[in-house]
Amino acid sequence: MTRRIVVDMRDRRPIWTLPAWVVDRIRRVLPDNWDMVVIGSLSDASGDGAHGVSGETLAAVADAEIYLGLGVPASLLRAGPRLRWVHTGTAGVGASLSPELLARDVIFTNSAGVHGPPIADTVLAVILHFARGLDFAVRGQAEARWWSTPFHGEDSPVREIAGGIVGILGLGGVGREVARRVTALGARVVALKRRPPARAPEGMEGVEVLAGPEGLARLAREPDYLVLTAPETRETQGMIGPAFLSQMKPSTVLINVARGSLVDEDALVEALRTGRLRGAGLDVFRTEPIPPDHPLWRLPNVLIMPHVSACTPRYWERECALIEENLRRYLEGLPLLNVVDREAGY
Repeated sequence: MTRRIVVDMRDRRPIWTLPAWVVDRIRRVLPDNWDMVVIGSLSDASGDGAHGVSGETLAAVADAEIYLGLGVPASLLRAGPRLRWVHTGTAGVGASLSPELLARDVIFTNSAGVHGPPIADTVLAVILHFARGLDFAVRGQAEARWWSTPFHGEDSPVREIAGGIVGILGLGGVGREVARRVTALGARVVALKRRPPARAPEGMEGVEVLAGPEGLARLAREPDYLVLTAPETRETQGMIGPAFLSQMKPSTVLINVARGSLVDEDALVEALRTGRLRGAGLDVFRTEPIPPDHPLWRLPNVLIMPHVSACTPRYWERECALIEENLRRYLEGLPLLNVVDREAGY
């Protein structure tokens, strides 16, 4: 009997669209009795994906067993009653966790960890941007001004990374990659994890893993750089609000590469405007794109990126390796990697 897999991973943005060599590698894993349908229509994986699917896709999944896409919309599940495994090329899954998905007995996997290296590189760049005063250099250059005062002052915020403390909210794939990079430069890491392991993850024995309200309070008070990498859940929405921000050191830099909903943007703007924080590097926002009149645009101690920290030409290397491994596991009846905890939301 013929079995069907639908591959629907052609994004409207070239860097995220499915290359032909990935199709060839997936096909080589499949036995002869599998029919692979590669969707030609473009989709949209921005955010968590799941922005809807084409009529071509809905027709193809009617008899499909596996769906590989960029988000899993509810309409796809309704059109594919025989689906047993659905996968998204995104790390975030909030937009895919519809009542239809929660009610279905279908395996749901995501691409957590695939995006870790480029996002962690971006975080390191932001840390260096503020640590070495590149924000002052950029402002001076824009004004054609030889502006060395911020570097020479007794209270200069320019510092070395070694000996500093990096806080990480969420020690998943991205958080672990950030920890590896900053500890290699001599920083100490304190990280908050919802379910802390009995010991530090392999290769990160120097990372202090925190948990609970006491750990969250330490994460507010201690770091010189606070990196948000946690998924968007009911518990994390609005977590970085006025109370949290008021506990942070004025010398701290906040870096958000998670989701904009984790941060109370009004409270953050006030903290940055009044000098409660050294600065902020933001790749994600409550509304994207942020409006031209948003006050974050005009704050000199803010680095704004248009939700691009995951961009890399190497994405498909890691994504394809994950798909190949999970296909082999699926065909052999073994547990899959990256199965989403639907109750936890990641």
